[in-house]
Amino acid sequence: MPNQPILELKNVSSGYGSIDALKGVSLKVFPGEIVTMIGANGAGKTTTLMTICGIVPIKAGEIYYDGKPIHGCEPDTLAPKGLCQVPEGRRIFPRLKVEDNLEMGAFFRKDRQNMEKDMDHVFDLFPVLKERRKQLGGTLSGGEQQMLAIGRALMSKPRLLLLDEPSLGLAPLIVKRIFEIIHEINHREKTTILLVEQNANIALQSASRGYVLETGIIIMSDDAGALLQNPKIRKAYLGE
Repeated sequence: MPNQPILELKNVSSGYGSIDALKGVSLKVFPGEIVTMIGANGAGKTTTLMTICGIVPIKAGEIYYDGKPIHGCEPDTLAPKGLCQVPEGRRIFPRLKVEDNLEMGAFFRKDRQNMEKDMDHVFDLFPVLKERRKQLGGTLSGGEQQMLAIGRALMSKPRLLLLDEPSLGLAPLIVKRIFEIIHEINHREKTTILLVEQNANIALQSASRGYVLETGIIIMSDDAGALLQNPKIRKAYLGE
């Protein structure tokens, strides 16, 4: 494992108004890893990603990306640096065509020729999107919209991909395919991934390391395999 993390949170607190949703969260993600964060609804998982991206204001602590501080950075400055989020609920542009949604992921890029190659690559990963490239995003199924959201993020050429609940509301077969693609992105593209996921079983099977978040506090961290076998985790998050 490289010595320097690509992402590091140091005692980060953040929240909404007077409410602290995160209370001194510290975590590290190293290049090439898939790291997952699991926890119940309301634990602060999505808030963690939104704080990293500068959407939820940080109240205390520090956030470093690639060794440089990004707390206080405007959200729109991060994608050009290689940090991109796939938000919970997809958040595609329903009235734009599939190919236009993908182009929106590369809005800050100037290399038109490489953008076309990258779109072809997204279509290789998600053949159904190629079939539907002229359809409006809002006409796609939930699984197809999730593929589109991931594809749109890939168009930004991310070094670090933040994935928020990619399995939410999807059928098991679609979830299986989505996570196969996540692994392919990680292994073939060498893209580092921080995965927030309520489905603790598939999250821990997919990741190398994991953090457990409870009411805004990291209560446990370990290798994903060890967390998967931990009796407390199995009881609390796997229904055993």
